[in-house]
Amino acid sequence: MKPGGSDGPHVFVEDLERPELRDEDYHHLTKSLRLRPGDPFTASDGAGSWRVCRLGSGPEGEPEPIGEVVFVETPQPPLTIGFALIKGGRPELVVQKLTELGVDAIVPFTAEHSVVRWEADRATRHTERLRRVAREAAMQSRQVRLPEIGEPTDFATLAAHPGTIRADITGTPPSLTHPTVLIGPEGGWSETERHQLGAIRLSSSVLRSETAAIGAAALLTALRDGLMSAY
Repeated sequence: MKPGGSDGPHVFVEDLERPELRDEDYHHLTKSLRLRPGDPFTASDGAGSWRVCRLGSGPEGEPEPIGEVVFVETPQPPLTIGFALIKGGRPELVVQKLTELGVDAIVPFTAEHSVVRWEADRATRHTERLRRVAREAAMQSRQVRLPEIGEPTDFATLAAHPGTIRADITGTPPSLTHPTVLIGPEGGWSETERHQLGAIRLSSSVLRSETAAIGAAALLTALRDGLMSAY
């Protein structure tokens, strides 16, 4: 059982036995959502467990647990989306939507035809930003697990993982036998990359990279959750 309903705030804490709010979360609850001492909310450790708490009456509003800890089993198989680096704020959009859909791991990578490439110092900054985006999206969508946001890597590294496939309009329908899907860059896949991995088809249309990433996540999570059957 996950935190139910679409109403009520949801936050992440380090320890569900002694929950403490981050400053930004306390501000969000009390200023943006106008919670008052005694008002309930749910808290999760980001690793599958959650409980109902209430805002405390102390000066810093320390959370007070009022419900039992509930553990949610990890959905199987774990789903990973790798996406080739794209321009502007679109990586943030991809991470936000994939988190909302319940993807377990999200990994940016560089393909042979990638236009965008992150140098080491920039990669660290961008990765931390993507992790913040994922946390905010997981709070909004009431997830009990935070997705793993991987450090930027390259196509060959991801392609070596078992169960990995790439998205391509010439591919076969998606299935859970390939729980890791790689989304190519604006410049498309190189011939080397095409020969290195098989492909799945997400649509009969040519999709933008961010649309393909979100579409792949929606299809795979729907298959995993039993909302649709494999072709």
